Amino acid sequence: MTSSSRPRPASPASAAVLGAVLALSGVLHLVVPRVYEPLIPRPLGSPRAWVLGSGAAELACAAALVPARTRHAGALASAALLVAVFPGNVTMALRTRRGAPGLTARRVVAWGRLPLQVPLVGWALAVARGARDATPAGAAMPGSATGAGR
Repeated sequence: MTSSSRPRPASPASAAVLGAVLALSGVLHLVVPRVYEPLIPRPLGSPRAWVLGSGAAELACAAALVPARTRHAGALASAALLVAVFPGNVTMALRTRRGAPGLTARRVVAWGRLPLQVPLVGWALAVARGARDATPAGAAMPGSATGAGR
């Protein structure tokens, strides 16, 4: 991919909006976990534990997007989390095939969220690029060899 065809890095404001989206989702996971429990593939075991854990992870990612110092790592973690929960979204969509025929709101939401995951991951990666590009030359990113122990 050439630099001219590469998506532009996201601004700090974009990071804040992504953080708000993740925070809202995280809070919803903690407040109404039963809504998300059907997303958990059965072989993984306790749906409640996975839902609460993913809600906490979303809140942690959202918090990491706020300070400039942790934004790069938070954005990468957000992208990874969005990829990690994708199988749950697929499970939910597949489970809607059972039941009443035709389009239902649940079916539309379950299948509609699948293609939305791609731009969300792209958004998180753009925030990571923006955070990396905004780091002054010579300043260490958290978790980098020169930033360890700060």
